[in-house]
Amino acid sequence: MRRTSVFPPETMFTKRRLLQATALLALAPAVRSAQPQIALATAINRTARFRALSQRCAKGYTQMFLNVLPDNAHDVLLTTRQLIQSGFDELATGWFSTQITQQLSATRQEADALLELLESPPSKTSLASISAQADKMLLAANRATESLEASARQPAARLVNLAGRQRMLSQRLAKNYFLIAAGLDSKPLRKELSEDKDAFTKAMTLFKSTPLSTPAIHNELSLGQNQWLFFESSLRNKPDDYGLQTVATTSERLLEVMNNLTGLYEAALRDLLGSN
Repeated sequence: MRRTSVFPPETMFTKRRLLQATALLALAPAVRSAQPQIALATAINRTARFRALSQRCAKGYTQMFLNVLPDNAHDVLLTTRQLIQSGFDELATGWFSTQITQQLSATRQEADALLELLESPPSKTSLASISAQADKMLLAANRATESLEASARQPAARLVNLAGRQRMLSQRLAKNYFLIAAGLDSKPLRKELSEDKDAFTKAMTLFKSTPLSTPAIHNELSLGQNQWLFFESSLRNKPDDYGLQTVATTSERLLEVMNNLTGLYEAALRDLLGSN
């Protein structure tokens, strides 16, 4: 049953809280020496995760607008905000090149702008603005991820990046499905939806052929393939109550499996890089 829901004021990021978070991050370099430095493999994973979180914000917001499983959508938005903050907290302990530091700073700026937009009540106009800002955060995070991958100088770093990209695709596909249902259909949007399906399938094929594999990775790939079949099938449904709810739930399940897979590739990369 669909229920009417709005964002409770106490769960919204206020400008004051955003400024406080920014101030804390600004102080982070001064206390780095007292904290363990983030491993490069973990930094790649965390930065890559911002891409998925950007799209997950827009997905959850659009889901709220459509009143699709509103309690679930509320949880999606709340946990995504928390993951964005904790991700920047972790990355603040890293010693990166000037270029990567600037790219991470740019990502944080785009993330702050997105979180501020999420304060507005869902409307057709705000959907377009939030989707556009989510894409800006995605692009900024992708630049930083690519730079971190290159700094690893290890082919396995590409697998962490690529598995992390699968997380993003699961969320962008659902977001675009919801945007179409919300009346924001367009040729570019449908083209992106089609291309993302192809990209996800190709990446799953690549994972199966890579020599870097463990029983845990093999198992997660099997789970991921099954979840992808469920999710891809749900994307072909009409955007009625059933179709919308199925996309909402299957996209979350696929995200969970792809997140586990990314973590397993991160662990493998950490072994290859040692303590770096």
